[in-house]
Amino acid sequence: MVMQRHHLTRAGIALALWLHHLVSAIEVPLDLPQPPTITKQSVKDYIVDPRDNIFIECEAKGNPVPTFSWTRNGKFFNVAKDPKVSMRRRSGTLVIDFHSGGRPEDYEGEYQCFARNDYGTALSSKIHLQVSKSPLWPKEKVDVIEVDEGAPLSLQCNPPPGLPSPVIFWMSSSMEPIHQDKRVSQGQNGDLYFSNVMLQDAQTDYSCNARFHFTHTIQQKNPYTLKVKTTRGITETTPSFMYPYGTSSSQMVLRGVDLLLECIASGVPAPDIMWYKKGGELPAGKTKLENFNKALRISNVSEEDSGEYFCLASNKMGSIRHTISVRVKAAPYWLDEPQNLILAPGEDGRLVCRANGNPKPAIQWLVNGEPIEGSPPNPSREVAGDTIVFRDTQIGSSAVYQCNASNEHGYLLANAFVSVLDVPPRILAPRNQLIRVIQNNRTRLDCPFFGSPIPTLRWFKNGQGNTLDGGNYKAHENGSLEMNMARKEDQGIYTCVATNILGKAEAQVRLEVKDPTRIVRGPEDQVVKRGSMPRLHCRIKHDPTLKLTVTWLKDDAPLYMGNRMKKEDDGLTIYGVAEKDQGDYTCVASTELDKDSAKAYLTVLAVPANRLRDLPKERPDRPRDLELTDLAERSVRLTWIPGDDNNSPITDYIVQFEEDRFQPGMWHNHSRYPGSVNSAVLSLSPYVNYQFRVIAVNDVGSSLPSVPSERYQTNGARPEINPTGVQGAGTQKNNMEITWTPLNATQAYGPNLRYIVRWRRRDPRGSWYNETVKAPRHVVWNTPIYVPYEIKVQAENDFGRAPEPDTVIGYSGEDYPKAAPTDVRIRVLNSTAIALTWTRVHLDTIQGQLKEYRAYFWRDSSLLKNLWVSKKRQYVSFPGDRNRGIVSRLFPYSNYKLEMVVTNGRGDGPRSEVKEFPTPEGVPSSPRYLRIRQPNLESINLEWDHPEHPNGVLTGYNLRYQAFNGTKTGRTLVENFSPNQTRFTLQRTDPISRYRFFLRARTQVGEGEAIVEESPALLNEATPTPAATGLPPTTIGLTSTTTTTPTTTTTDTTTTTTDTTTTDTTTTTTTTTTTTAATTLPATTVASATAATERAPAATTKQELATNGSFIWDIRAMANSNWANITWSHNYSAGTDFVVKYITSNKTEKSIPVKAQTPSSVQLANLTPGMMYKLWVFPIWSSPSEHSYITFTTSSAYTKNHVDIATQGWFIGLMCAIALLVLILLIVCFIKRSRGGKYPVRDNKDEHLNPEDKNVEDGSFDYRSLESDEDNKPLPNSQTSLDGTIKQQESDDSLVDYGEGGEGQFNEDGSFIGQYTVKKDKDETEGNESSEATSPVNAIYSLA
Repeated sequence: MVMQRHHLTRAGIALALWLHHLVSAIEVPLDLPQPPTITKQSVKDYIVDPRDNIFIECEAKGNPVPTFSWTRNGKFFNVAKDPKVSMRRRSGTLVIDFHSGGRPEDYEGEYQCFARNDYGTALSSKIHLQVSKSPLWPKEKVDVIEVDEGAPLSLQCNPPPGLPSPVIFWMSSSMEPIHQDKRVSQGQNGDLYFSNVMLQDAQTDYSCNARFHFTHTIQQKNPYTLKVKTTRGITETTPSFMYPYGTSSSQMVLRGVDLLLECIASGVPAPDIMWYKKGGELPAGKTKLENFNKALRISNVSEEDSGEYFCLASNKMGSIRHTISVRVKAAPYWLDEPQNLILAPGEDGRLVCRANGNPKPAIQWLVNGEPIEGSPPNPSREVAGDTIVFRDTQIGSSAVYQCNASNEHGYLLANAFVSVLDVPPRILAPRNQLIRVIQNNRTRLDCPFFGSPIPTLRWFKNGQGNTLDGGNYKAHENGSLEMNMARKEDQGIYTCVATNILGKAEAQVRLEVKDPTRIVRGPEDQVVKRGSMPRLHCRIKHDPTLKLTVTWLKDDAPLYMGNRMKKEDDGLTIYGVAEKDQGDYTCVASTELDKDSAKAYLTVLAVPANRLRDLPKERPDRPRDLELTDLAERSVRLTWIPGDDNNSPITDYIVQFEEDRFQPGMWHNHSRYPGSVNSAVLSLSPYVNYQFRVIAVNDVGSSLPSVPSERYQTNGARPEINPTGVQGAGTQKNNMEITWTPLNATQAYGPNLRYIVRWRRRDPRGSWYNETVKAPRHVVWNTPIYVPYEIKVQAENDFGRAPEPDTVIGYSGEDYPKAAPTDVRIRVLNSTAIALTWTRVHLDTIQGQLKEYRAYFWRDSSLLKNLWVSKKRQYVSFPGDRNRGIVSRLFPYSNYKLEMVVTNGRGDGPRSEVKEFPTPEGVPSSPRYLRIRQPNLESINLEWDHPEHPNGVLTGYNLRYQAFNGTKTGRTLVENFSPNQTRFTLQRTDPISRYRFFLRARTQVGEGEAIVEESPALLNEATPTPAATGLPPTTIGLTSTTTTTPTTTTTDTTTTTTDTTTTDTTTTTTTTTTTTAATTLPATTVASATAATERAPAATTKQELATNGSFIWDIRAMANSNWANITWSHNYSAGTDFVVKYITSNKTEKSIPVKAQTPSSVQLANLTPGMMYKLWVFPIWSSPSEHSYITFTTSSAYTKNHVDIATQGWFIGLMCAIALLVLILLIVCFIKRSRGGKYPVRDNKDEHLNPEDKNVEDGSFDYRSLESDEDNKPLPNSQTSLDGTIKQQESDDSLVDYGEGGEGQFNEDGSFIGQYTVKKDKDETEGNESSEATSPVNAIYSLA
């Protein structure tokens, strides 16, 4: 059951209207001398009824009282000479009386009123008087109109020109309205249009009627009679426009009026009309379609509504459109209307008159009704276009100035007087006003004032010296004081004081804040049986000083209180309820300031209601009827009535409270009670204005909060605790900022909470300083640099102070260190690390807290020629007061520079002398790539690139390789190469086994990291099935493995080194990183993941090899566009939890904990398509190594709709042309062989061409060589396809090269090329999977 409630404040409505019209202009009291001001006048275009007398209004105020005169058509109008014309007493309103006869038309013309007194002349606007006209319809003979069925027709109205224009409507001669729809409708010109005539249109006649406004008469035109000629069938026709004509038209409209565009079209069937605006949408919020969409109305037109509009008329036979070019002009309108100017003698001022329009209006100034150019000269006045400037005005300079802004579309006229007065302040409001307002409502206190010079007005409360403006108060220029929210503490006496150089004046206003009227228990929806006695509750709480009136409404009408209705103080009882009593009942409680209402619906059953079935369990209904009793200083008893539990027992009640001082409207949990109680004693804090509510909880959920209780204000007390979190620290070198955590609303215990801040230098003989503040911070200035202070912060309110606070130690601000470390010495430990020693700075020069020593270093150059290096500055931190440390992670065989600083909380100190040192040679990084090609079953071609980081002079390469077949491996063979050799061809001894290659570069120091690759898998080897991997059948596997060889490294930290000694540790680490690229969207998307490792020279990671020999390997990422499956292998103990951490290329980092499971895997969701990710896997108790990650890239989302090109004509034609071309080539080959020519056929498809062959390089062949004795032998390094064409190994025109990063390609018909071609990555790998399936030899081999 829902109770509807409405609360209304009468003062709030009045205040809203006042704020809407609030102006800052100050009125001159009428008892002071002042020029005339026009207060009332007739409209500019004044149309009058000829049957009534004419009243042309003109009223004005001023002191002395103004006299009035008129002009008619620009000439003086002598009122005294015409007995029919008179002027109202003390007014300028003209009265033209026609009771004794006369023609109103004789008085048509342009009238203007002049109001004069000793200080100037004010003018009214020019009033154009016209007499309403209702001319008769001209007599005409109307013939019968014959028209073919289905043809268009328009019946013309041509009403007589009335003033104002008459209202047109069509009826039959029997006064029946003509039915209108999209086929038959009336145009704006009054004509009746038929898009097509139908046989039933001849069943009535058609008469145009004109209704005139002033006479309230209707004139009827002779009716039209239609004769419709029928045919066998109506021919359907395309639309054509009946109005307007042609394909385009134009329309001009004035700004601020309504624009009406119209299009009426003929056609069979009747066309539909739609409206558009070229280059944009129809104006939002002010367009309306009328007359069955045939008219478009744009209200309150502005300049941005100009442009081209077009209507589109369409039916099933076709469409046609008409373009209407709309131009918006504008009569003058005000930008700055001149205002009355009140000046004291000797003051300066200005009148501003700014208007706009289209065309731009001309501005003309007049003074006392005459052009300012012809007025007597005034040395204190200067006219500058739309502004008049007054300087050093004197008494006697008063006048009325008129500004006329006009263009071809109209004009504006404004009066503004300049009054020079010397008046002390005065208050214009009644003395000792009483303002009453409802609590928490907005209100205002008025204090109208006047003086010259304009006084300054200030407000004070209860005689206090602080000016009221800001916070809850806002003072307006007209003297009013506005309060955003009236509170009980705002009650009191307010004084407004107006002051200028001539004196001051003041007035008092008393404000009373009343409690709101509230219905605390209103009527509830009820279902009762006929004859029962329902009771509708209406318990009300209101301010006792206000008179309360309670009324009842039934169905929003006053309830008749008969014998069966009994109205009580807290409700309404209905005796012997009947069906007629069913309906809405509203209780309205009102005072003279506000009112509240609550509504409920009463349902009366004619027969006893059947017992309802058990309802499903739901959340409980809200508790109700909250009541506070046993009011005490620190406690109160709260009682409530439980709501319906809705078939699930209530388990708990949650009591919440809200206070209105610190966080009004914010509810906080107070306590929780079992569901078996409905009353509890609540502990309270001092000086809190409590309001409580209760929430019921059952197994289904929580109820809605109850209606809040009445408020209870506890008395104040001194605080019992002091603020916490007190600390002092400098924000600048000469200050100390003291901050703390302030007390909350339930800890303040009283009004005016403040804090006593005390401090002194840490010296028992020092004196304490103190300051009382309200904000939770205080800044002490002019402090010495970094000295300790004792600090205390004590809470205090109007009832007293909290206990004595504890003392905390803070420090004043730091300054930059003044000295740099000296005697910096460098000792090279190995190719990647150095040891540093230095002489520490004196503590007096640090000027703050010593944080660390920093060594800034940068790589200046490489000892290898022509090797570019990054000179980015890096630093290593050495925390604490120390004099030695280690810098690691350096690049071998390089020149470095280094300088040191000492750092405190303020920043770095001066830098030491720059030291230079070289690093010795080290082992190189792995070669950039190792590419393997298997052109046939007898050989394997290897190609590699130099290491990215040589770390010294390369002396050669070492290649170790071994054959393997499943779990069986052969012996390891070794090949050594010169540093310039980057290719090698291996002659296979075993055509079945695969090969694993380990390639390392070496310097004089030793061999570097190995890059490991395997020869491609043969087709008859087992491959993962889609069912096993969860991938579509188009999955392409790509595997890359990187192994780190044993190296000797120094344990250190690249950013911070805490040890003072160096420990050399030799660690043998083997890391295998594997990633898998897979297509996860069949024929549309390929997600690739490539293995990548970025290693500094000779780096190891802790999580790769634990102390017990456990490690992680075989990390795989199978990625889609927005998710990725991650799997890995490990030999950690069972139950080990892992963490999967990944970072996007945008540096967004996320970590996912993974519980122990078998197999180890996790799915990453909500990934970004087309984004590259770095990924680490490590035990939850460990941390990831910076360089032991894999990378994978999610696929780009592809949503293009595909079409079946097999049904496309162009595809069928292309296939036929290709077949014909193949047939011709076969015929040519046959003829050539029959003549004795030889055509080489290569047995091995993947034999590479000799890269040194010059003819191969330029893409040509020497056919003479093909006729040699070795025709039957395959060319070295060549590969021959099934059609006999020879493929160049590094062909720039290879189909593979056109792939985008090796991902699946699409033919013109959208089919997937990736099923037949493989990735060719020019940067990393190439030829991992060749097209061996197309080779006859390989095909036979795969079937063996």
